[in-house]
Amino acid sequence: MSQVPSPVPSVRLAVFPDLAAVKAAVGQEVAVSEWLDIEQSRVGLFADATGDHQWIHVDPQRAAAESPFGGTVAHGFLTLSLLAKFGMDCIRIDGVRMGINYGLNRVRFPAPVRVGSRVRGRFTLTSVEDIAGGVQVQWEATVDIEGQDKPACVAEMLARWYA
Repeated sequence: MSQVPSPVPSVRLAVFPDLAAVKAAVGQEVAVSEWLDIEQSRVGLFADATGDHQWIHVDPQRAAAESPFGGTVAHGFLTLSLLAKFGMDCIRIDGVRMGINYGLNRVRFPAPVRVGSRVRGRFTLTSVEDIAGGVQVQWEATVDIEGQDKPACVAEMLARWYA
């Protein structure tokens, strides 16, 4: 996997004063989270929570010897689940009483996240649709791996925000 220099971290917080402001942001990358360290302890806790204890995730010695990645890697679903944290950390809309994850349309894992890496979330607002009591938003959500040219995850995420 080729290495590219990491750009200077460019954390960008999106604070929307209301739903109208959300609609005005369609087509824009609106938020970039802080970098997050992926440690073996996080991967182990995820394995415990999901029952997925495949050696490539939880056995550093075996992964170092047998894995094509040279060590343990995070579960793809762990990487995907971090989008919720990243979104909560860098996107806020005022004047809504609640938001829910509504689903995913498409998810891909172009590159593995090696334990010891740092990842962050980037969010581009691709559509906003009125629904009863609020809006449904679609994001192109990307999990970047620091220093890598390929992202760890690219997903079309749906959320609903209720006023």
